[in-house]
Amino acid sequence: MERFARLLDRLAFTPQRTGKLALLRAHFADTPDPERGLALAALTGALSFKSVKAGVIRELASQRSDPVLFALSYDFVGDLAETTALIWPVRPGANREPDLAEVIEGLQSATRASAPGLIEAWLDALDPAGRWALLKLVTGGLRVGVSARLAKTALAEFGGVHVHEIEALWHGLSPPYEALFAWLEGRADKPVSAARAPFRPVMLSHGVAPRDLDALAPSDMQAEWKWDGVRVQAVSEAGVRRLYTRTGDDISHAFPDVIAALDFEGALDGELLVRAAGGAPAPFSDLQQRLNRKTVSKAQMTRHPAFIRAYDLLVAGDADLRARSLAERRARLTEFIAPMDPERLDLSEVIAFDSWEALDALRADPPHAHAEGVMIKRLASPYLPGRPRGEWFKWKREPFTIDAVLMYAQRGHGKRSGLYSDFTFGVWRREDGGEALTPVGKAYFGFTDAELKQLDAYVRANATERFGPVRAVRAGPGQGLVLEIAFEGLNRSARHKSGVAMRFPRIKRIRWDKPAAEADRLETLEALLG
Repeated sequence: MERFARLLDRLAFTPQRTGKLALLRAHFADTPDPERGLALAALTGALSFKSVKAGVIRELASQRSDPVLFALSYDFVGDLAETTALIWPVRPGANREPDLAEVIEGLQSATRASAPGLIEAWLDALDPAGRWALLKLVTGGLRVGVSARLAKTALAEFGGVHVHEIEALWHGLSPPYEALFAWLEGRADKPVSAARAPFRPVMLSHGVAPRDLDALAPSDMQAEWKWDGVRVQAVSEAGVRRLYTRTGDDISHAFPDVIAALDFEGALDGELLVRAAGGAPAPFSDLQQRLNRKTVSKAQMTRHPAFIRAYDLLVAGDADLRARSLAERRARLTEFIAPMDPERLDLSEVIAFDSWEALDALRADPPHAHAEGVMIKRLASPYLPGRPRGEWFKWKREPFTIDAVLMYAQRGHGKRSGLYSDFTFGVWRREDGGEALTPVGKAYFGFTDAELKQLDAYVRANATERFGPVRAVRAGPGQGLVLEIAFEGLNRSARHKSGVAMRFPRIKRIRWDKPAAEADRLETLEALLG
């Protein structure tokens, strides 16, 4: 566990992407099998331990320390693994320190009855850093700023291959990936993927500014709406059906209704959306009700029926179309999905335009409520993995902004655990004959480290009430901190008192200069809903 703990600790306190990649490459080079492969599995989310829940950790920590002291410490630190690792009292004569393979094997074979005893013995044998790494592994919430894509990128750099090769193999591999490491080190041939209905690395776009369009001829391009959903790849081959995200994560289990409709042989690219009652795409918040679920009920599928809006065809039957032009692939796609259920699979609309000015007008004010802008694609473009230059572009509409008042704050996690970094904000509304603030969103990014320290100091100096780890902040017409909030869209929400929910809110600017009474009103947001 020592190597793994040291890796997690250094990753948590290395903010730069290049620094994290260097740490991962060094770990793969210096750590033997199977430990490096197990670390890779942990970082990519390939491990899960059903026998242990967070409640087990809290119970163990409360038994081995004063429960009141533990509760106060947890409230201050804000992270269960870190609190337990620091407060845990070690028993003299504890067992030897376990290695990572021993821990993972033990957890995978443990029952709910035996798991607490195993964890307690390991906690006794480890130092604080090892205890923290163990608990992060057990709970599955590493929170060290490493996505599965970043870990795969580091793996590709370690072996001197392209990350697309890793992605194409990934679903046919399993921990501890010894055959994969042998190939990357030149000790064996490239593994043959055993995956059925495999993932194909996706083609991505570049953001476009108006000046970039000068080099593009409208007649050479195809424009489509950019939808507020999740990019997916739907694959149905040899009786196996899969639904992948753009990073290759298999989300088939959460969308059995979509999987059942993939009545074809091939692979297509599109946007996963939920259909509203009138047939149009529903807001992203409806799709979120289906995402990240291990199982989905019939009621959820009925309330939030999912479908794919297809915009590219990668494989049709035995024919791989990726080397052909977008124009040819689009023609084949139109024929390919024609016989399929339009409620589950429909065709992305091609936007007619004859000038960039005309397309700009549509982009800025799309006729569809949940279109984020437009996609512009070169008609001659093949389907190339990664983000090739000069082929596909996204032209998003400008984000919305409002001025809101800081109402509540909560400490963050990891390196932010000692700072108030999660901020709830509100706008004014008429209530009980007077003016009152109503919460409309929560943001935890958009500010610099220096601004975070300023916000933290403001919260501590102006806290008025305490609700567990949350602090209410002094806010009223005569006093309060105004935050300029940027967000991508707005949805109606019965779960929020305000009746609205923001899409991707972030703090754009701290308005130290603006009186709280001049912040926006709820009517401003309601007007955006139409």
